[in-house]
Amino acid sequence: MKKIVLKITLLIMLAAGIACKGNAQRYYVKVRPAVSVSVRPACPSNRHVWVEGDWVWRNSGYVWQAGYWALPPRDRAVWIPGHWSRSRRGSYWQAGHWRY
Repeated sequence: MKKIVLKITLLIMLAAGIACKGNAQRYYVKVRPAVSVSVRPACPSNRHVWVEGDWVWRNSGYVWQAGYWALPPRDRAVWIPGHWSRSRRGSYWQAGHWRY
């Protein structure tokens, strides 16, 4: 019984650590990447919302992830596009998110 409780506790701690790491880190750059142009395909239905592309940190730099059509997670949810922010350390990308 103790082994099961210990395993569950460790699993919860690992999941919490991964979730915190993904949300808390900012990656600063001195020079922002070049603006990327995306082609927006036809809308699949009138319920879909266009989710703008985002810059994603991979390995040692920002990589452009193209936009896509998505169904909102809730009624009246609005997609807020990502944007660049500046600080004394440099520029960092504020990822897009759903506003409810």
